[in-house]
Amino acid sequence: MKASLFYLPTVGNREQIEQGMAGMRSDLYQQMLREVSEQCKLADQVGYDSVSFTEHHFHIEGFEVSNNPVLLDLYIGMQTERLRVGQLGIVLPASNPIRVAEDIAMLDHMTGGRACAGFARGYQRRWVDVLAQHTHGVSGALPHQHDKIDATNREAFEECFDIIRKCWTEEMLSYQGKFWKIPPGETPWDLETTDKWGKGVEGGILKEVGVVPKPLQKPYPPVFQPFASSERSIRWCAANNVTAILPPMHEKIERNLFEVYAEASGRPLGDGVGMLRDIIIAETDEEAMELWQNSGPFTANAWFVPFGFRKGMEDPETGATPTPEEAIANGYALVGSIDTVTRSLETLKAKLPVNWVFGWTHDMLIPHAKLMKSIELFKTKVLPRVADPASPVL
Repeated sequence: MKASLFYLPTVGNREQIEQGMAGMRSDLYQQMLREVSEQCKLADQVGYDSVSFTEHHFHIEGFEVSNNPVLLDLYIGMQTERLRVGQLGIVLPASNPIRVAEDIAMLDHMTGGRACAGFARGYQRRWVDVLAQHTHGVSGALPHQHDKIDATNREAFEECFDIIRKCWTEEMLSYQGKFWKIPPGETPWDLETTDKWGKGVEGGILKEVGVVPKPLQKPYPPVFQPFASSERSIRWCAANNVTAILPPMHEKIERNLFEVYAEASGRPLGDGVGMLRDIIIAETDEEAMELWQNSGPFTANAWFVPFGFRKGMEDPETGATPTPEEAIANGYALVGSIDTVTRSLETLKAKLPVNWVFGWTHDMLIPHAKLMKSIELFKTKVLPRVADPASPVL
């Protein structure tokens, strides 16, 4: 089973966030960078597969202060040796797809082929509407939203992905879509140098462009989509060989999405799917639960429930949501002692063929030393036990 780390990242602990405007504090941002750096270097040493950062803007509240995940990737990539670095994810409807393709290709070269690519659709209208205004009518779309706003957002996302893939795999690019036209019109270009040593021009008019550099990995870095929660998104991932990362959802919903991906891709059940989970390991269950309450549920209730993310945890038949204790027992959160987290992960694997877990770190909401220990214990103590049934679980 592969294990990766996922960072929003948060700037400030619970007390500092509750004081207000934590995202404005440069001292807290500096502390976040130092601590994330140390955590990722540890992850590199103990054998985690990758680390990924999200993209959000204007987060003065202190949650998800991660406006440029590629820069964070490069920051970590320059301090590690084998850890892959990626995004979960760059919000394509609010981005210039050519710049995204260039940035990730550069990252891939600068890290020696350790880049991953992750693309999201964007749901927070405060920033998506502002940054996406150049695409004329694209807005953020909430989870489980199915209307004209959602349809336009999805259309822009898929068009941007198509352009990025062409940038990476085709020598020269021309594109005529709804949101992007490349070239945008009759663009004059009569440079003699291009005539001699380049291409893409006919009669002094630009007909196509060449996006460089191409990625070091061929045909391009592994691609992920966070956090896929609908059948349509899963089918799109399967059709485009994209690894779908599922947020914590009720087991009935999770199984259906696993089966949809397998059916649409023709691959074995579990291939092409990763799962996001809170992971907190401490000396005792009580200590881990306290750490979790001040990080995972605190963040969820303050920041994610208002956007509709709890709906995926509802039993589709009864509408009930699990208690914190039920969430741990059923593997929706991997929180507790080594033994408890091992049992939770085994429970999860007994229900579904889980091949890849993305551990949500909650960084500064958990004291740095305790998070470092949790990161180490999950990879060195829990995963070996789950991989080897002969290892004792108390």
